[in-house]
Amino acid sequence: MINAIWFLLIACGICYAGWQGNIEVVTSSAISGAEAAVTLAFKLIGVMCLWLGMMKVAEAAGIVRAFSKALSPFICRLFPTVPKNHPALGAIVMMMSANMFGLGNAVTPLGIKAMQELQKLNPHKKTASADMCTLLAICTTGFTIVPATIIAIRSAAGSESPAEIVGITLLVSLTATVSTLTIDRLIRLFGQSGSRR
Repeated sequence: MINAIWFLLIACGICYAGWQGNIEVVTSSAISGAEAAVTLAFKLIGVMCLWLGMMKVAEAAGIVRAFSKALSPFICRLFPTVPKNHPALGAIVMMMSANMFGLGNAVTPLGIKAMQELQKLNPHKKTASADMCTLLAICTTGFTIVPATIIAIRSAAGSESPAEIVGITLLVSLTATVSTLTIDRLIRLFGQSGSRR
């Protein structure tokens, strides 16, 4: 579907340029856009290496483990049907930790791992369980304390103060997560009441 949308956008752009008599703009824009993408990617490598290295140092120093331990009681309440010490809880804690540090690239594999573990506990394999829906909601809202990836992109793009978005990102992601979890709890509550009738 996404490929079809992209193809439609590109085709419309080419047709419009041709209709306006500026078809040569398509070639020059495509080349300059590709050059800018490669330049941005190389700039991102350095900044992402810095943040991932800091995450690795924090992991080796035991900070990540302590953070995960502090989150565990909260996670157990969010996912009450997951047995204690189940691998799913560890994957969920790591995913949320990566989300809080704004490491979007690390969140995806950890989220997939957590979802696979929750699927093993799901009695109805063809339907997502309530815990799987909660995990997806938390992953989507992405409560972030340090938006490392966005800071890296802003830095690579030449921003003078790339970290100035930390406060607003914290506020927005916290509001989105709290709202989503409230709705999730209400749906679970009313869903359970409806099933008892």
